[in-house]
Formats: sequence, structure tokens, C-alpha cells
Amino acid sequence: MSFKIAFIGAGSIGFTRGILRDMLSVPEFRDIEVSFTDINEHNLDMVTQLCRRDIAENGLNVPIHATTDRREALAGAKYILCTIRVGGLEAFAGDVDIPLKYGVDQCVGDTLSAGGIMYGQRGIAAMLDICRDIREVASPDALLLNYANPMAMLTWACNKYGGVRTIGLCHGVQHGHRQIAEVYGLKQEEVDIICAGINHQTWYIQARHQGKDLTGGLLEAFERHPDFARTEKVRIDMLRRFGYYSTESNGHLSEYVPWYRKRPDEIQDWIDLGSWINGETGGYLRVCTEGRSWFETDFPNWMKEPAFVYTAEKRSHEHGSYIIEALETGRVYRGHFNVVNKGVISNLPADAIIEAPGYVDRNGISMPLVGDLPIGPAAVCNVSISVQRLSVEAAVHGDDALLRQAFMMDPLVGAVCNPKEIWQLVDEMLVAGEPWLPQYKEAIAQAKHRLATEPRLKTREGYEGAARLPVKSVEEMQKNRAAANQNAGESDKGKERASAAK
Repeated sequence: MSFKIAFIGAGSIGFTRGILRDMLSVPEFRDIEVSFTDINEHNLDMVTQLCRRDIAENGLNVPIHATTDRREALAGAKYILCTIRVGGLEAFAGDVDIPLKYGVDQCVGDTLSAGGIMYGQRGIAAMLDICRDIREVASPDALLLNYANPMAMLTWACNKYGGVRTIGLCHGVQHGHRQIAEVYGLKQEEVDIICAGINHQTWYIQARHQGKDLTGGLLEAFERHPDFARTEKVRIDMLRRFGYYSTESNGHLSEYVPWYRKRPDEIQDWIDLGSWINGETGGYLRVCTEGRSWFETDFPNWMKEPAFVYTAEKRSHEHGSYIIEALETGRVYRGHFNVVNKGVISNLPADAIIEAPGYVDRNGISMPLVGDLPIGPAAVCNVSISVQRLSVEAAVHGDDALLRQAFMMDPLVGAVCNPKEIWQLVDEMLVAGEPWLPQYKEAIAQAKHRLATEPRLKTREGYEGAARLPVKSVEEMQKNRAAANQNAGESDKGKERASAAK
């Protein structure tokens, strides 16, 4: 089989190298065409060198065309994988640090809350440019597989305004699936699940083993688990109060709802610092910063280490390669995908991006009808969907009034800040994001004027949050090279959270 696949944001070492391994583990895909593109030529070059070495060591002859010219990379592509982080770590730091001054304490800040909303404003502007290029130079039937966050917002914008068929992909469902199996002492493949909701707020509405329902005993099973009882306190409390287990990690989930991070003196009651993903303030920013520093410093050693092995046993659980395999070969794949709802979940809005079970084969991607979510989980999702809709429309139209309303409606921001504080917070974040927010040129000029001329509300300058840990230096990371390599090389930086917490 011969087709072209393009990686946008290919300088992302974890995603690019891993997904390429997944793709080339499919025997029929040994003649595909691969292109990499990234705005950072240095990162692009390092990842390309590693991937070319992997290909050669596996005895394959698959060329990689690497270029900073996105349109050149996209020309004729049938499948596009997107892993961009607009603004990089510089903008990401602002997403975490500026809200902290106002008491908004985030663990990740890339999906909802102040950080996720602003990340979406940057990402949507870039994604619409990418969609334009796809429409103009890629294959007419091109499929965009989006791994970039905020997943729902970006996928929503691409489908509604980008004119490109887009599916959002995430590994969150697989994590919780493994946990449910573990608390019952079962293997993951022994437990069948139905998980539905929205990205990072998807709910295991059905879990069965040999036809027996497992959902009724989940609370007791999690409460008695020696690790999860300590590391997943937020998820267990949501299970206790809403009746269903949620996909997202303890730290991530805690910033999507108003109850667990609004009082600094209570945050420690709900988190665990054994692993960043359990709730550490700015935890994802820290591990991303460490991973990037380590990769850039240690890259020569990476080229000396064993290459990735392209076999079925080494293939990851990321959905992308399996979707493409199913579409091209007809082998059926079942996964959980982020798509426009269109009635799949009947008590969530039809235009929202939902995450639900789907099947893929040569006929395409099919999404079975889920029906109604339980009313409590649906209510939680609907609050977030309102924030997402406001954020998408704000980003597309450069409308800072809608942007401020998104901040007002966000559960955590609204729990911590009053309206005047929100207005000033948005002004600060707009100004900080100016290089990546072309659609807000006029609003940013007005925000600058207000910040320079009007009395400022008092904020907590230099506040580090309730549970922040220092960024490790390269010298500190050298004491555990295996851990540093894993952090830098994994697309899923929370993959080993259970063992890290032990």
C-alpha cells in the first residue's frame, strides 16, 4: 500500500517517533510516504535523525521528507497527524503562572480553566491556517487526526470552520480501563467497557466481566486499592457523588470542576505528589520543561542507544495507526474517538465534540448510538461544553467579549475569581499571548491601555501555588537517566503514574 502521511508538529519527540513506529509495525505500510514539518528546525532535525535511524535499523526503506514548509509537507497527504503546541513552553508558562496570581491553581492547564481556554485561542488560530493548507494542497479526502489540546475545542473549530474532516484522539480512556481491571484483579482485555462523554470528562457508563456488571462495586473497589485510594482521591470522590468513574487523571479532573482546587489550604487534601499527574501545581509544565531540556542536552546519547523495534508487540495503544490500518486494510478497529456529536449522546448538544466508542473499517468511521448519559455526568459535561463553545467562537472571531464570558463560565475560574478579577486576568493573558493571537490585535491594544492607565486590582505576585515542585536541572536528571529518557520520549507523560506513586 502506498499513501502519504504528514506529521505537523513533528518536533514533538514522544508523539512523532512513537506513532511512526506504530505505523511501520503494520506490514502493509512498508511503502508509505512520510513527511515531517515543524516551525522549530532544530527540534525537527533531531527527531528526523532518530526516526531515520530507527527505520534503517529495522531494515526498511521508507524515506522521511522533513521541512519547515508546511504546505510542502502536506502536498498530497491522505492522513495528517497534528501534535502542535502553539507558543511552546513560553506560552505554556503564562497559562499556568498568570492565573496563579489570581488564585487559579492548575495542574495542567491545557483543556479547560484559564490555561486551557487561552491555549485554545492560540491553537484554533493556528489550526484554521493548517486546515486552509490541507484544503488547498492535501489529498481531497484527507483525514486530520488531531492529538493537540485542548482536544475538544480544536477539533470543534476544524470541523465547523476549517472545512476539514477531523477526528480527535486521546489515550485517557485506556488508562481508566486498566485501572478498573486492576481494582478487580483482572486483565484489561477481560473487562469490556463503554465510555462516553467529552474529552477528559468521559465516563465509564458500563464495565462488564463475562457478562457481569462491575460498575456497582467500583467505589468500594477503588477505596480499598492500596495506590488508587491515595492517588485518585478526586476521581473517587466524583465516583462517590456522581455514580460513575471518569477517564481523566486526578490532577486534570480536579481543575475542570469547581470543588477541589478553589481553596489553597484544601488542595493538598485531594492530591498526591508521588507523580505530577496526581495534582501537582503546574506539574505538566514542569515535566515538559524537564523533558525538553533533557532531550536537547542528551540527544547525542539517544543516537547511540538501541533503535525502536517495529513489531506488533512494541506497538503502542495510541489510536492513530489503528484507525489508518482499519481504513486501508479493512481490519476492524474499536476505539474511543472525539467527533461531532450529531445525536450519538442524546442529552449532549448535537454540535459539541463528544468522546464515545467507534468502529473503523474500510467503509469509514462509524459511531454507534450511545443514548443518554446518566443525568449527573451529563450535567458536568454540559457545563464544560458551554465553556468550549464560547471559547471556540471567541477564537474564530477574535471576540474578547465571548472570551471573557468563557472565563466567567469556567468552573474553576468562577469558583476562585470575581468578575473584575476575571476581566483583569483576561487582559493580562491577552497581552502575554500577543505573538500567537493575531485575531485579537484590537482587543490586545485595548487591554494594554487598561493595564497601563487604570488602577490595578491586587494580585499575589510570585505566588507558586499550593503544591508546586521545582524544575529539575539536567544535572539532577542525570542521576536517573532511565526516568529522564522515559519522560522526554513518551507522548503520554502520565503513563507510569501508578508506579511513580508507590
